[in-house]
Amino acid sequence: MITVSGEKAQFCDGMSRRNLLHAGFLGGVGLSLSNILQLQAKTASKSNKAVIFVELAGGPTQFETYDPKPSAPIEIRGAYEPISTSVSGTFFSEWMPQQAKIADKLSIIRSVWHPSNSHDPSSHLTQTGYYKSGPKGGPNQFPAFGSVISRTIGPNHPALPSYVAVPSVMRNGRAAYLGQSHNPFEAAGDPNKAGFAVPNLQLAKNISVDRLSSRRDLLNDLNKQRRVQDLQGATDALDEFSQQAFDLVHGSRAREAFHIDAEPDAIREQYGRNTVGQSMLLARRLVEAGVTCVTVRSTGWDDHNNIAKGLASHAVPYDQGVAALISDLHARGMQDDVLVIAMGEFGRTPRVNGNAGRDHWGAVMSVMLSGGGLKPGIVGSSNRKGEVPADTPYRPESILAMMYRHLGIDASKTFNDPTGRPRYLLEERELIQEIL
Repeated sequence: MITVSGEKAQFCDGMSRRNLLHAGFLGGVGLSLSNILQLQAKTASKSNKAVIFVELAGGPTQFETYDPKPSAPIEIRGAYEPISTSVSGTFFSEWMPQQAKIADKLSIIRSVWHPSNSHDPSSHLTQTGYYKSGPKGGPNQFPAFGSVISRTIGPNHPALPSYVAVPSVMRNGRAAYLGQSHNPFEAAGDPNKAGFAVPNLQLAKNISVDRLSSRRDLLNDLNKQRRVQDLQGATDALDEFSQQAFDLVHGSRAREAFHIDAEPDAIREQYGRNTVGQSMLLARRLVEAGVTCVTVRSTGWDDHNNIAKGLASHAVPYDQGVAALISDLHARGMQDDVLVIAMGEFGRTPRVNGNAGRDHWGAVMSVMLSGGGLKPGIVGSSNRKGEVPADTPYRPESILAMMYRHLGIDASKTFNDPTGRPRYLLEERELIQEIL
């Protein structure tokens, strides 16, 4: 059995999550690699279109990232200065110097809003298009966008998963009623650590490749006997999915895609030798190899206290890593095929609190997009104090609608929920026309 354990994260709402993926191989207990691949790989996508979604978990401050307010009072604008970018007249916070250099490659939406200030329902909204109802915590009530991608179009290469989470699954990043086969394949480990390897792709110590092949041959013999009574072709389908699972472990393409140590030292330094930076680099390797959707977790943005200390720990690696990712995609000619999105669950309060931090604020937030054939530029604005959109308001569902459009997925498509009721992928699906 291949067992993968994810990281543990804590937010101010007391929600603690340990994400586990147990992958049994060829009849083992738990979610098998065959199951993971069975539905999502019904046909490999003929496209090279892909998405990298950076989850800014905890809710990033708009003031200290993409929407500084230099003319506001000090208790609103905070202690940090705006800096010029590569686009004349556009300014970012001094915490975003690397992205400021490539601002001509970015689409910044400064007027995204929604009415919730609570982590769990808000992250569920930004990752599924629907609020989570009821008590905080618990599994997804609607499928995350990565699971939708897995269900509707599958991977760009049949030897790879369609949906991968690096280094761990998002807070509300699972498949809900689309089924466990469309949960993410979780990297589960720090790609910055020496000798990083994905446990999902490693055989148990007591199973050699020859022994695995013998088990496969035995399964084939059993399947030959089942075919005599199989009038519906189910055995052939099972064989195909088991073959894909075997290829994932026994083959080389997936292992090579995850083999981040193969990258030159100069490239690794460009992304930053830290968990977030190397996760961005791994995401690039995965979409280049044929994964359709990769999510990257950048945690720690829940800055209620001492925002300067928090930004030093998570804004710096995020800024370096995502700027390197976007520059790398352009250098490789992948900028039109790959859409990069960076979004949290909400923004932060206009007024700095008594603990030198900022609290939850759903009324306005900034979202960054790059690539995907979109026009760069600034869309919308918040008012002088960064409280609400001043013009061109959009909801988080519009960001997901742009993602689905990029991949050729109809956001008005329906799937039946557990009650049998058809549910749209997105009920709100307005596109951001200014960047089309």
